[in-house]
Amino acid sequence: MTTPYLLILLVIGLGAGVSSGIFGIGGGILIVPALMYWAKFSQHAAVGTSLAILLPPVGLAAVTEYYRSGNVDLKVAGIVAAGVLVGGWLGASIANQLNGHTLKLVFGLFVLLMGAYLTASAARAI
Repeated sequence: MTTPYLLILLVIGLGAGVSSGIFGIGGGILIVPALMYWAKFSQHAAVGTSLAILLPPVGLAAVTEYYRSGNVDLKVAGIVAAGVLVGGWLGASIANQLNGHTLKLVFGLFVLLMGAYLTASAARAI
């Protein structure tokens, strides 16, 4: 692995970690596109790798800090995690049936819709 490639991967990880700690996001919004465009991964490989990346650290550093501050509801987290477990398997099964271009289109539309929703709700609150 070359030094520039290693640095790209470290920058992707740092950016995702900071945004995860601040906004609770990182995988789909940052890691997947970064792996696709900077590291030349396919859509499917970027999603699968993103899931593998997030599995250990999300359960450790950021959650520990939020828990220390009293900002983690473990009961709710357990219930939602059960849904994520089943939903993650179902979503991965569906995604693996789609071609890369369709998956990229669906992902882009999802990001656009979420961005529009968040922007509109923030604008109403001002």
